[in-house]
Order: sequence, then structure tokens, then C-alpha cells
Amino acid sequence: MVSINISDKKGQKKKPVERARITMEGIKGDAHAGRWHRQISLLAEESIEKMRKKGLQIGYGDFAENITTKGINLAELKVGQRLKIGNEVIIEVTQIGKKCHDDCEIKRLTGECVMPKEGIFARVIAGGTIRVGDNITVMK
Repeated sequence: MVSINISDKKGQKKKPVERARITMEGIKGDAHAGRWHRQISLLAEESIEKMRKKGLQIGYGDFAENITTKGINLAELKVGQRLKIGNEVIIEVTQIGKKCHDDCEIKRLTGECVMPKEGIFARVIAGGTIRVGDNITVMK
């Protein structure tokens, strides 16, 4: 995991943090935490890099993703698959992609956004603390 990102309000970019507490509602202190199926969002650094190659100067959290991964093809995961983060946290994929809202700044600038096709959402199965640099393992 290359970045953990949170924001206290929905609809804004998230700010990177070094570690986060995961509860059964999502990331503590993040606006998207709650009792629903999209508690945590993930996007691959490789997807962000695609947009950088189009000339965008974007950083981690700019797509409002909670967790930025590296080396995992998130779009190939299936709903119901589980990921283990670090030693404690387990999350379950609940949704692949999402509809990009009409006023998405990135879509306006480039004509496309990677989050609708390459971002994923998950719910918490087991909580704990995660840190930047923790391994993410796809569970079978």
C-alpha cells in the first residue's frame, strides 16, 4: 500500500495520512465511513499514473480513494473477494467502479476518469490499524 487517504467531508479530495484505524464502519475519521457497502475505496497507483501521462498533476487521494495500492489489478477482482491489509485488517470487495458524478474535475479536464472502471469499494470484515507500506494480499 502506497498511501492511506481520508477526508472529513464527502465530495472532496482526501489527504494522505501515515496510518489509520479501521473499524467495522470503515476508516475512522473519513466521511465515507458508515454502515453501508462502500466503506473503503481503493485505486491502484498504476491507474493514477495513466492519468499523469495525460498531463494531469495529481497525487494520492485526488480521486477520493482511501487506499492507493501498487501491484494489484483491482479491476480484475470480483465482488466477494477479500483482501488482507497488514496483519489484522480484512476487507471484502462489494463494488467494482462507480458512476463518475457530472462535475468531476478530472473528467472535465481529460474527458475520462479512471475511478469508474478501475476503482473498487469494500466493506470491513475485520478491523485494526493499517500503515503506509503494509502489504495487501488477495485472499482466495
